[in-house]
Parts: sequence; C-alpha cells; structure tokens
Amino acid sequence: MDWEFTEDAAFMALADAFKESGQISAMEFLANGEGAFHFQDLTQNAAGEGMDLTESDALEDFRQQVIDALEMFCRD
Repeated sequence: MDWEFTEDAAFMALADAFKESGQISAMEFLANGEGAFHFQDLTQNAAGEGMDLTESDALEDFRQQVIDALEMFCRD
C-alpha cells in the first residue's frame, strides 16, 4: 500500500492546527483535543485507502509516522 498520507486533506488540516497551536510535542498534540480529532479523521481516510489499522502495532506505527511527518513539516 503506497498511500502518501501527507498529501491528504486531513493531514494538512492536522499540520496547520499543530502549527497554530504553538505546541512543541506532536505526540502530545495528537493525544488531546483538536489534534486527536484531526488524527481520527486521518485514520478514517487511511482505512478508506485500504490501510488496516485494526492491529495496535499497525496503528502505533502509523501514529509514529504521522508524528515524524508533523515534526518534519512543521519546523520553522
């Protein structure tokens, strides 16, 4: 499965919200409020693209990829 989640509208909204939040930790941002909301949208889109995130390891791997991408894209 070669889905580029960083091009998904939900990821872009997540990245924008992370930048605007002023948070330093992407992990903490995903765990609370608006970050959790956008991450849920992104995981739903991932499922729609055929990614199986029902296993906790797969979901955790995906979450880590999103965290890494957020930290890379949102550096000033």
